[in-house]
Amino acid sequence: MSDELKKLLSNDTDGLMTYEYIANHINDIDPVIDMLIDQMISVDMNGQFLVSAARYLSAIDKDKYHEGISRLIAAAIDKDREHKYIGDLLTLWGNDYESRLDELNATDNNFRRIYKRLFPTSI
Repeated sequence: MSDELKKLLSNDTDGLMTYEYIANHINDIDPVIDMLIDQMISVDMNGQFLVSAARYLSAIDKDKYHEGISRLIAAAIDKDREHKYIGDLLTLWGNDYESRLDELNATDNNFRRIYKRLFPTSI
């Protein structure tokens, strides 16, 4: 890890700087993606940048970054207690997710957790 990256991460207090680093260095993050995700999880207290990073990585290459996206989503669910941001994650399962509710609830723990938080009486 470069000194520049170490300095950046040590100054990041909410996840924004790490999110920006991911977005601005997408072609170079593979060797440090796990560390960047760990950093975001440790400093983003309300899930805002965790959600943004999950959506961004999904748009770039959802298969390549699947494991990292899953970790970001799980952490965002835990941290977004006011449900301000996690609703934006539902589209990661496609615009037709509502027509596949039963399937997604049965097969995807992150989806089930988000849906249960947002619509607690529907499951």
